[in-house]
Amino acid sequence: MNEANLGIAIVVTLFAGLSTAIGSAVAFFAKRTNHRLLAIALAFSAGVMLYVSFTEILGKAHASLTGPLGDDLAAWWTAAAFFGGMAVIAVIDRLVPQEENPHETRDPVDLAEVRSGRRPPDPARAAKLARMGKLAALAIAIHNFPEGMATFFSTLDDPTVGIAIAIAIALHNIPEGVSVSVPLYYATGNRMTAFLWSVLSGLAEPVGALLGYFILKPYFTPQIEGALFAAVAGIMVFVSLDELLPTAREYGQGHEVIYSLIAGMGVMAMSLLLLR
Repeated sequence: MNEANLGIAIVVTLFAGLSTAIGSAVAFFAKRTNHRLLAIALAFSAGVMLYVSFTEILGKAHASLTGPLGDDLAAWWTAAAFFGGMAVIAVIDRLVPQEENPHETRDPVDLAEVRSGRRPPDPARAAKLARMGKLAALAIAIHNFPEGMATFFSTLDDPTVGIAIAIAIALHNIPEGVSVSVPLYYATGNRMTAFLWSVLSGLAEPVGALLGYFILKPYFTPQIEGALFAAVAGIMVFVSLDELLPTAREYGQGHEVIYSLIAGMGVMAMSLLLLR
């Protein structure tokens, strides 16, 4: 853990988390929802996260564990922590009901109707939409805790890797901001209320990162560092396969999702090679 990178790690994680606010702004001001661009961006993000997890972060995890544990035992611990990270994010995902989970694919929202400021004629529907938006904000906040730790600790160790991860996570946080702000705006007609709920859901990312840092800091050893990096890789692989790619496939056309996935891997590979 390189504490000299602490400042940049905080800034990078804050950027990733607050990208939900960008999604809120898009929902208010975009003329239409460009679902094809969304699909390409999400698939690209998945490529970045998958490549860096398997080629960079897992390698760092194994290297950190090899010193105190030896090569064979380090390999077992790396694998266990990797799947442990997957298990943590999977449990979190299962705790959020499907109908209120912003990571479950839904039909796109009619932004033109939302921007018109028309309130639903049925007060019961308005209350239901407001509840859905607030629950979406809570669900995103819960999901953002481990994602914030992934971004933060990756940046702390290597800012080049951390910034790439932050950009990938930011791209998938943008539509999450839409999922919070749109139902709240449609229910209340208040842009600021919807925007603030979107921002608060994103703030869970840096808050989770800092909590993890201060809790683990007194106990930080090569074993903890290695296990944490392997768990981070597992979290990012799960997010990519469970959230990014299914949503990209839902809105993508033809082979553009797989091409964008490969492009994300290629850009990540090139950046790692050029910045060594």
